[in-house]
Amino acid sequence: MSSSKSLFRFAPIFQDHAVLQREQTIPVWGHGPAGDTVMVTLAGHKAETICGDAGTWHLHLPPLPAGGPHELIAESGSGRAVVRDILIGEVWLCSGQSNMDMTLANSDQDGSSPTETNLPQVRVLSVTNPATLATTLGVGGIWKPATHATLSAFSAVGGWFGRTLHRELGVPVGLICNAWGGTRIQAWTSRSALMTDPQGTEEIRTFESTVWKHQPGKRRGIPPFEQWERTEAPQDPGNAGFDRGWAAATFDDAAWPVSTLPARWNGVEQPYNGIVWFRRSVEIPSAWAGHELELKLGAIDKHDDTYVNGVRVGGLSWETPNAWCTPRVYRVPGALVKAGRLVVAVRARSHVFDAGFNGPAAHMLLELPGKPETALPLAGAWGFCVEQDWGRVVPPAIAWGPDAPNSPAILFNSRVAPLVPYGLRGVIWYQGESNAHEPAAYRRLLPLMIRDWRRAWGQGDFAFGQVQLANHHPALDIPCESPWAELREAQLAGLAEPATGLAVAVDIGEAADIHPRNKRDVGLRLARWALADIYSRGGVASGPVFTRMDNEAGGRVRCHFRNTGGGLVARGGALRRFELAGPDHTFVWAEAEIQGHSVVVWNASVPNPVAVRYAWADNPDGCNLYNNEGLPASPFRSDAFVGKPAKVD
Repeated sequence: MSSSKSLFRFAPIFQDHAVLQREQTIPVWGHGPAGDTVMVTLAGHKAETICGDAGTWHLHLPPLPAGGPHELIAESGSGRAVVRDILIGEVWLCSGQSNMDMTLANSDQDGSSPTETNLPQVRVLSVTNPATLATTLGVGGIWKPATHATLSAFSAVGGWFGRTLHRELGVPVGLICNAWGGTRIQAWTSRSALMTDPQGTEEIRTFESTVWKHQPGKRRGIPPFEQWERTEAPQDPGNAGFDRGWAAATFDDAAWPVSTLPARWNGVEQPYNGIVWFRRSVEIPSAWAGHELELKLGAIDKHDDTYVNGVRVGGLSWETPNAWCTPRVYRVPGALVKAGRLVVAVRARSHVFDAGFNGPAAHMLLELPGKPETALPLAGAWGFCVEQDWGRVVPPAIAWGPDAPNSPAILFNSRVAPLVPYGLRGVIWYQGESNAHEPAAYRRLLPLMIRDWRRAWGQGDFAFGQVQLANHHPALDIPCESPWAELREAQLAGLAEPATGLAVAVDIGEAADIHPRNKRDVGLRLARWALADIYSRGGVASGPVFTRMDNEAGGRVRCHFRNTGGGLVARGGALRRFELAGPDHTFVWAEAEIQGHSVVVWNASVPNPVAVRYAWADNPDGCNLYNNEGLPASPFRSDAFVGKPAKVD
């Protein structure tokens, strides 16, 4: 973008390479001296307005068909501003927490070669504003045409979603990623909306009574999590393992226990954070001797120092944001490469939450640079030894403060408001893990936020598609209560809002990782919903969704669904993960059978069933009800016990 005078300019979101929403009026706004007459031109159309007393101007251009490139020009007596290479197409906002923020580079990348990601008519922008209570104007990031490099650094879910729309619709697509890891829905909702909810009102009042209070010498609010990490979480006391020779090729690790990597080390059996060393030897072909190698280890949660034959070849620490999910790729100097045994030693550190090798296994390799056909696999058995056991580190309560991203309404002010009222087709939303402890509140807050954003944009009920929580945590083999299942139910209830959709992900999560690597299927399922429901391209928008339960003779119940498409399917054998309960509210496993477009469920020990559940667990491993289009059914329970205590057997 060019501007002849800094006082006269477009709002920061209007930049070179931007995409504007087709076939609806195009809002354009900017800044300039009060009283100036402003003329804006785009594709031969002109609109005029007056700059207001606050130094801002705003107008709408008429709807335009897909196309471009164009120049967007604003002129006044105070100056001239131009943004170039503007396309008209479909614009989607990709928002939520870390599973939306996870980049393509950090996820499974099947089908993401440079040739498949060079899409000049797809444009991406990542919002990078810091959290602040003040309403901000900037967006931080810049619009970029989609290349392998830009899509690799962009939201994986958003990228798969957007390039699928581009392929199917044949029009330009603009994607705005506006996500922040570990954030609650309260942070993304405006203050005025939160004040309409009893819990939101109480949270706002408690927060504001703290954050504005003058306390000399003290920080307002609760210290942010990042500050706690650097000052109060366990810190690295020094590399004792290296001093003991654990990095050296000559060290005898035969007595070390063995772990199969990639894997977490702090699961149920080993509930601790700390520092753990891992070692593995590799046989180097004689033809490799003296050649530089590329060592790939996948992501390591959180920090690492990595050695080859006793020499440090790389490591990530505090200087790398999101180091926990960043794939490690280190160069091994040719001087270290000799025919025969080569030893890789990794000192992995985790001061909170999960710990270990995130994988995936296919990304753990040793190879000649640029020659993937030479790769030696590194996934599998590694010896390990604990250097530091810090126990299970418990992080502080949610941090509140004037720059803490989980403060109520703070991300609406600093991340959402700068985008309003940029023309959108809709939003895709992947969030909920940070609200899993309060599903009842989420049931209210999700539709509240959807209506809040639609009110702010003022363009009607734009599309809103969400991702249901994936399966996570250890799978249990008994019926159980589950806050994650209740949160999924709250997400399902959000479909009562108009123009909404749901991508079910309960079959593609990971028990040990809250950030599953399969983001491709998530993006494709969201795109399928949008193409079917928003663009009226036909097909089934999602997997089966439970509608009602009918009691039948012999203690059987029949479950009815919508979105059954070409029929219901049980993948991999008989249906699993169905439960029944009688009047005593005790749920037990049940038999289930597909009959047409419904499922019949029974258990001889429950002659008078009053409720049915399916896939009701944090991780309902083995749930296998799909439609014939390959889309999984949403977990559900009939309404008999919603909001009431249930028992499990």
